[in-house]
Amino acid sequence: MSRGKLPRPTDAELAILRVLWDRGARTVREVHETLQDGSGYTTVLKTMQIMTEKGLVTRDESQRAHVYSARLPRESTQQQLVTDLVDRVFGGSPARLALQALSTKKTSPEELAELRQLLDSLEKESES
Repeated sequence: MSRGKLPRPTDAELAILRVLWDRGARTVREVHETLQDGSGYTTVLKTMQIMTEKGLVTRDESQRAHVYSARLPRESTQQQLVTDLVDRVFGGSPARLALQALSTKKTSPEELAELRQLLDSLEKESES
């Protein structure tokens, strides 16, 4: 499967990807122990096997316990999910997504400063 667009992960798959992004390559047992969400070991195993088939994770079979890694970095997956959300829900308008997101939950002063910096940067780009 190409490195480009991969299938949209389910909520369960995203939980597993978060473990792999946060902690690096892991066995099914290590992922299962980290999740602590009530999922059985066999459920996590089956989900990770499906994720391998979908191309969301890679599997190193060189050791007895297979080791799984996220295929794409967190940022790439987030960008793909946001792009899909903008297209499907907000008619292709990133501004409408941002306005909705900012009006939904309280934003910290640090996040607002980061947003201002991004907006300033985008404004300078559009002027060039």
